Amino acid sequence: MRLVFMGSPEFSVPVLEALVDAGHDIAAVYCQPPRPAGRGKKPRPGPVHARAVELGLDVRHPVSLKSVDEQEAFAALNADVAVVVAYGLILPQAILDAPKHGCLNIHASLLPRWRGAAPIHRAIMTGDSETGACIMQMEAGLDTGPVLLREATPIGAEETTAQLHDRLSAMGARLIVDALDRLSKLTPEPQPDEGVTYAHKIDKSEAQIDWTLPAVKVDRLIRGLSPFPGAKCEMAGEQVKLLASRVTDGTGAPGQVLEGLVIACGTGAIKVLRAQRPGKRAMEAGDFLRGFDMPDKVR
Repeated sequence: MRLVFMGSPEFSVPVLEALVDAGHDIAAVYCQPPRPAGRGKKPRPGPVHARAVELGLDVRHPVSLKSVDEQEAFAALNADVAVVVAYGLILPQAILDAPKHGCLNIHASLLPRWRGAAPIHRAIMTGDSETGACIMQMEAGLDTGPVLLREATPIGAEETTAQLHDRLSAMGARLIVDALDRLSKLTPEPQPDEGVTYAHKIDKSEAQIDWTLPAVKVDRLIRGLSPFPGAKCEMAGEQVKLLASRVTDGTGAPGQVLEGLVIACGTGAIKVLRAQRPGKRAMEAGDFLRGFDMPDKVR
């Protein structure tokens, strides 16, 4: 099929690669414009942009798709389908209507649960036992369109957002190739009105750990915010990111260091498996402890 691909971050890269490997004709790749990065703050292409250039594809990165000129340029591609995954711009109705078979979105949740910007983070932070990926026919509403394909997967007891992110990216890539192969035979199913939740964008203010919470909630926060923005606590005067953990046995005052990197919570305790000091690389617990004098309490 003749496709337009629309995506920006690392999550979208395996999808683009899968579509190319499947033999589809990628008429153009749309992604976010290069952003200032590094010490010199020079504009740097995002992950999809960089990979598309390597693949020899036509890359476009408009700031907006609202202008008539941009919409006409998009329509002139004469695409059968636009595949959209974590693109980052709202698609006006003219864009949604331009491809012959419309726009298909890969969404990293079991819709209608966790519509919105941060479905992977929210699923872990809330303690969902499973999540998944959906191939959705896009419409004007926020992730409200009918679903063509869906697949569920359990969330591991120690799984972080980074780990689940990679699994769902691979799942979405496989599902969209399947959906395009069977597009004429698939029946879009409207989303039910019951069970709608919204995965609001993660705010950095959520990252500070409240040790008075039960261990299970602290553990979910740590895993859900790993690697970005990273759940934080004050440890010997430093703001340390905790990036992996598990619930464990232990009793003490909230924030009390029981042994090693086992820290008491409001009820129960967590064992930190991976942490990162400011300006340092992330380390497994054993390496972290060899270079750090743990205090009696964290905040």
